[in-house]
Amino acid sequence: MIKTDILIIGAGPTGLFTVFEAGLLKLRCHLIDALPQPGGQCSEIYPKKPIYDIPAYPEILAGDLTDKLMEQIKQFEPGFTLGERADTVEKQEDGTFVVTTNKGTKHQAPIVAIAGGLGSFEPRKPPIPNIANFEDRGVEYMIKEPELYRDKDVVIAGGGDSALDWSIFLTDVAKSVTLIHRRNEFRGALDSVDKVQELKNEGKINLITPAEVKGIVGEDKVEGVLVEQKEKEPFILKTDHFIPLFGLAPKLGPIANWGLEIEKNAIKVNNALDYQTNIPGIYAIGDVNTYPGKLKLILCGFHEATLMCQSAYQRIHPNKKYVMKYTTVGGVEGFDGTKKEAPKAVVKAIN
Repeated sequence: MIKTDILIIGAGPTGLFTVFEAGLLKLRCHLIDALPQPGGQCSEIYPKKPIYDIPAYPEILAGDLTDKLMEQIKQFEPGFTLGERADTVEKQEDGTFVVTTNKGTKHQAPIVAIAGGLGSFEPRKPPIPNIANFEDRGVEYMIKEPELYRDKDVVIAGGGDSALDWSIFLTDVAKSVTLIHRRNEFRGALDSVDKVQELKNEGKINLITPAEVKGIVGEDKVEGVLVEQKEKEPFILKTDHFIPLFGLAPKLGPIANWGLEIEKNAIKVNNALDYQTNIPGIYAIGDVNTYPGKLKLILCGFHEATLMCQSAYQRIHPNKKYVMKYTTVGGVEGFDGTKKEAPKAVVKAIN
């Protein structure tokens, strides 16, 4: 049983920033995310996409924003359960909640903060009739452990950042890498497209466009894929792994069965107070929630996380009075006792 003060469902930007705001209040956090790494969509779908509405950053790549947030919360030593989906929640007699993942990992906390963005992400699967027969037997929809492909023949399908980035990365790992896309044009970052073309010219990537994988060949595991290319005869391409990277479809998932008030696939909250749901002790912040005037912006998620943590502190410590201090005055102190002091000149000016 993993115990913490605030259990955060979702490790995207809003969930990560919640760790910082909770840390200022000396509250510990643990995060659950179905994806294999923190960052949510910023890491999984568009790590190289520029974001323009983060304060103090005229432009920052989504992946770099995740890195900065991870650096900011490091001093508060958050725990992570990654690659697992929060499945069930049970309220205990003492008022705490036990959340169990699809892999049976149990977590207990007095506060649950749902920061699941648009929901849990399920891979978009290509319409190949027998693909389900080969899942985890050569067909993977996410790359969690690159070493699995060491010295193997790999076929990747897709035209976005994930397909491009992993094709580039695996050239140094796999025996061979083939990238198949149904168009000649790619949706990913231009530098990634240029890098793939460069690797193709060097003979390190086999690029097949416009084409689609229409079938999988094999008995107990993947042995090849059926490729259909425009104005050419279909052919079988031998491979050990087929990795269709067509993005992730957001779904509210099992959380929809937790007894929360749902409206249009989002969780209703009381934004007049603290973004609490209809179940006391369970909050929803970021894109996963809805209320009058809701804006689905990372900036708004940060604001909601800040107010939620203040409310969570009062629920956990009902007999304590917290006096808010500006970090420019009090600095930031981690759980290990280290402290980043506020500059003396700033303290003097404020005092």
